[in-house]
Amino acid sequence: MILILFSAIFIIPVLIGAGKIMDFFWGSPLPGLAGKALAGILGISIGWTLLSFFIPLNIYVEIGTLAFGFLFFFKNKLYRELYHFSGKDIFLMTTVSFIIVLAGTFSPYILDHFGYYVPTIKWLTEYGLIKGISNLDFTLGQMSIWHIFQAGFSNFSDPFLRINTILLIIYTIYITERKAWIHLCFLPVLLLFSQSPSPDLPVIALSLIILNEITAGNRNTTLLFAFSIFIFAIKPTMIWLPILTFLCAVFIFKSDFKKLFFGIFILLVFFAKNIWTFGYPIFPVAIGELGMPWKPNPEILKTSSQYAIQKTYDMQYSYEEIQRFSTFDHIRNWFLLDGIKSNINILFIISLIAFSAFAWIKKRKLISLLCISVLIKSILVLAFSAQYRFFIDVFFVIFFIFCYEYFDKRKSIAVFSALSIFFISILSFPNFIQEHLPSFRPGNFIAGFEKKQFYQPSTYEYQQYNTFEVGNLKFNVSKNYPFNFDTPLPAISTSFIFDDVKAGIFPQLSDKNDIRKGFIWKKLISREKMEAEDVIHNIKDTDK
Repeated sequence: MILILFSAIFIIPVLIGAGKIMDFFWGSPLPGLAGKALAGILGISIGWTLLSFFIPLNIYVEIGTLAFGFLFFFKNKLYRELYHFSGKDIFLMTTVSFIIVLAGTFSPYILDHFGYYVPTIKWLTEYGLIKGISNLDFTLGQMSIWHIFQAGFSNFSDPFLRINTILLIIYTIYITERKAWIHLCFLPVLLLFSQSPSPDLPVIALSLIILNEITAGNRNTTLLFAFSIFIFAIKPTMIWLPILTFLCAVFIFKSDFKKLFFGIFILLVFFAKNIWTFGYPIFPVAIGELGMPWKPNPEILKTSSQYAIQKTYDMQYSYEEIQRFSTFDHIRNWFLLDGIKSNINILFIISLIAFSAFAWIKKRKLISLLCISVLIKSILVLAFSAQYRFFIDVFFVIFFIFCYEYFDKRKSIAVFSALSIFFISILSFPNFIQEHLPSFRPGNFIAGFEKKQFYQPSTYEYQQYNTFEVGNLKFNVSKNYPFNFDTPLPAISTSFIFDDVKAGIFPQLSDKNDIRKGFIWKKLISREKMEAEDVIHNIKDTDK
């Protein structure tokens, strides 16, 4: 806990100072400290994304950013805004922040933390954005802007990768400043995402903030749309938010098109990043053919698409079985999956129907536009890969719209207290959820409470790997473990090695003397095929 508090003391003033710099160019999207901190997140994230095309996000980048942030924080005496809080507000923020920091000290348990988040951050801090890195390890082609933001602070300020915990503290400041008490009801659920730099937490929290601002009458179209695009760039399944802000700008705010330019610029940066790392504008969809020589092999894209379809059905059916489904089978089997996923899917459809009926009855323009936006997003998700993690944000949105007039401060604090005790108990004593909800697979990886958490967050170490060479690529593979979260770079996940060899290809360096020149895929010649098969035999022998 102590080390997370130190990270927060370092990073939050820097974000507020950076937000003050943003004020000079675009104005403030929100009043107060939280508004400046959120603007700082936006500005630093986009700045580091552009910078990472050319250099790694190493300690020199971090120290430079810290220096500028602190300079503007103290030069403009932004700390004085703390005096605007009452004693009761400070007590509430301190109590909520304590619970947030406590939750953030538990061990990461989301599997993507080990297979995607940490490897991405390692690449960004050691090399920056790498052209065609999806050819090395397909998942790395995402390179989320949120992980770029985390990477820049991971050298010194936040080495334990708890930026989500710090964002929740900023969220708490926002709630208190804006007296938006219903948001306290959301915080306990988000505690489950605070141990990892999961993009799910920032997109849910930030989208609720933007929705709250639109509902409250904020008409700063420039930054509302920019933040919406930023959230979409973190996770494209949040497409409903930029649709909503655009529709509001046109039909409610009657805004000038020029006010959308900043958001369009962020969108272009997002496309450029994806084209650089993946070869197409939006990962992992092979739409927008630009003929980039480093784009992934068609067979790998096909395998990824088939895997996404299987994930829709929680891997309970093979791809061949799914292909034989009739239209009725597709719907019925999605509703009747084994375990908790079935209940979530049913609740999702019921929620959409209820929200549509609510919008029809209310006949309020904002609610109607929000309903249209959510329905568009839901149709796209159902069409491509209807996994619950792609539509979980819809539940938060619908709850907010249904209940924001009902939950006052007293009721919100009561809900926050009860749910916080519940979720902290799950993190501390995971046996309950492991025994009673075995279909919730992430629950099997929750480690429980350890005394050292009072000092530093719990983390994992493995550091067992083998080194191989195929063609001009020398690489590392985690030994008897599917993920490479602490394997030296360049590292490849075993599943992608099998996929590559099955497709008759293997990643190669564009320039054997410079990793920063990126990766391409290459058809295996006889010698390289023998080298690749030796790698697979070694991996299988090790796994035994």
